[in-house]
Amino acid sequence: MTLSVGARGQKSRLHAAWDSTIGKKVVMAVTGLIMLGFLVGHLLGNLKIFFGLTEFNGYAHWLRTLGEPVLHYGWALWILRVVLVTAVVGHGVSAYQLSRRDIAARPEKYVHKKQRASYATRTMRWGGVILGLYIIWHILDLTTGTVHTGRFQEGHPYENLVGTFSHWWNNIIYMAAILAMGLHVQHGFWSVAQTLGVGSATRNRALKAIGNVLAIGLTAGFLSLPISVMTGLVS
Repeated sequence: MTLSVGARGQKSRLHAAWDSTIGKKVVMAVTGLIMLGFLVGHLLGNLKIFFGLTEFNGYAHWLRTLGEPVLHYGWALWILRVVLVTAVVGHGVSAYQLSRRDIAARPEKYVHKKQRASYATRTMRWGGVILGLYIIWHILDLTTGTVHTGRFQEGHPYENLVGTFSHWWNNIIYMAAILAMGLHVQHGFWSVAQTLGVGSATRNRALKAIGNVLAIGLTAGFLSLPISVMTGLVS
């Protein structure tokens, strides 16, 4: 079976868009927004832990019944997971390929050092690697229970979360990842705006302020989880 001329042309245009630097930046921007939306929703759900075991486990059960009766039990959650994994992979691949192009375009170090960039800018690449590795750890810990410390209980996220944050080494791993996430969001939000053409001389200050608020809010919110368990506020 051969592709029609129109189909081949469409495929060629899509390939050309993906192969271009701007195309990869757009993929990074769109997937970054998807992941940011997930982080906000994930934090709001996780903060239910402060309302007790019944509230938190009830929320986790609701996620699995989302879309019923049109969708079967757990289908909506799996759709969200597939979308998120696709976004993470697309973001990571685009970032890696853009990084390789940047290195190839500047094979030799500059004779004169460029103006020092912000800490967030200089750590974007390593921050992305840290977050990617932590996502894998997080899934193995609280989704599959493979590396969970203690007895993993399927369908009991409150108990599993408290169990994870009851061990200091898990808290160190988690906090390091959250700090990397905050820096990533701070710089990434502004970069997304520039890529999608939202930024301008008059809007840049507001966009940077929004990025800072998002980064601080998400970081503080996620860090409150292990701190609350360590201090006995949640047990």
